[in-house]
Amino acid sequence: MILVDGSMGEGGGQILRSALTISTLLGEPVEVINIRSNRKDPGLKQQHVSTIRLLSRLFNISIENAIVGAKWIKFKAHKNMEIDPENNKLVTDIGTAGSIPLLLQTIIPIIAIFKRNLTLRIQGGTDVKFSPTIDYIKYVLRDAFSKIGITFCINVIKRGFYPNGQGIVDVEIRKVSELHAIEFCNFKDIQPNIISIASKLPRHVPDRQIGYAITTLEKRGIRSISHKSVIENAESPGSSILVYSTSESGIYLGADSIGEKGIKAETIGYKAATKFISEYESHACIDQFLADMLVLPLSFVNGESRFKISKITSHLITNLELIKNINGLKYSIDKVTDDEFIVSIIGHPII
Repeated sequence: MILVDGSMGEGGGQILRSALTISTLLGEPVEVINIRSNRKDPGLKQQHVSTIRLLSRLFNISIENAIVGAKWIKFKAHKNMEIDPENNKLVTDIGTAGSIPLLLQTIIPIIAIFKRNLTLRIQGGTDVKFSPTIDYIKYVLRDAFSKIGITFCINVIKRGFYPNGQGIVDVEIRKVSELHAIEFCNFKDIQPNIISIASKLPRHVPDRQIGYAITTLEKRGIRSISHKSVIENAESPGSSILVYSTSESGIYLGADSIGEKGIKAETIGYKAATKFISEYESHACIDQFLADMLVLPLSFVNGESRFKISKITSHLITNLELIKNINGLKYSIDKVTDDEFIVSIIGHPII
């Protein structure tokens, strides 16, 4: 059984997500200890429990201690696992505002690389703190994953904001025919798109978010090519905004921000815009959060992949080291300038 110490590096939930993915795809059991030990609220959160139970249900994997707050789990993946054909359409409820995007970060690459099709309806939080928004998954991660060969579609039926959550998202994941190495190193000026969402709030809230984002971008000479302000259905009031650029040439930059009670809409728009500007002006080809999400599927790709980022985060290093230790990933990081780095990855293919 593979033993993973959840306190390594930055000690967050990404260690657990990566361990589950590798365990499932290799058919090797794993025990994860000290889960999220470097967080103020250590142990499993509801979205982690939902992810573990969903994988157990899909692949008939025996699990131990998969409860909220648990500091360790055993996930007994095994060789020759198959998805029951009757499980190709499922509904799962994370509960309250547990993050749907974080669950999808794990489920999508596993199902696609396992060469299965799956239609999934998930209930939970679509736009919550400490997680990418569902729009980031839909517009940034989707396009970047497609270049690797992982394809999926997302339809947001209802938004889920804190505290009630209860958002509804339909996801269709398609099996991989072939995984491809990537080369995302040549920056080009790609004007951004902006999506501003609000639920159970006045119409002017998403408009103010988007207006201040546009103003902030234009002060730096960046013009958006399209922007959309929308009121959507939800159980709890809330808002979010995403500023993003994607291109077939290998540019995948996204910056989002979640509305908070007592925080002006203009501030939310400003936060998203300034995060985008930081990546854009550094000539990054993918944003620092996407880098974390790409490392794991790239570890299963035959050949060398390269991408350019603006910052080497502890999340990224932790993920690279974990996958290197378990799956034989080889990687290097070359500094181009103080805010330009090239990450090279040579994977260990299984398909």
